[in-house]
Amino acid sequence: MKKLSVKKCLKCGALVKVFKDCECENCGIKCCGENMKILVPNSNDGAAEKHVPTYEIKDGEIIVTVNHVMDEDHYIEWISICFENKEYTTYLKPGEKAELHYKYIPGSVIYAYCNKHQLWKKEVE
Repeated sequence: MKKLSVKKCLKCGALVKVFKDCECENCGIKCCGENMKILVPNSNDGAAEKHVPTYEIKDGEIIVTVNHVMDEDHYIEWISICFENKEYTTYLKPGEKAELHYKYIPGSVIYAYCNKHQLWKKEVE
């Protein structure tokens, strides 16, 4: 199962998916002159809007949804499914349905990114 590593600039909001980061002290990916923050995915949802992805399996396909508003100022930007050494991502826009369709792969991990509440994940059984 592949782990997705995402960093965010706390000044400008830039995001990067990290394949391999430097492990030296006082090093790593920088933006706006500062080290970018590693986003730790949340998997418990106490917010009014839902962030944790849910899924159903149908005819060998996984259908991932995020029960979340898709407004101009608050929405799910992307959903990824990661497995082995692969990643499949759907990028979303306000007004679209927060949904991803892919083949069902047991043991994969689903990630969803909210523009206000950051990174969320769900493991697939």
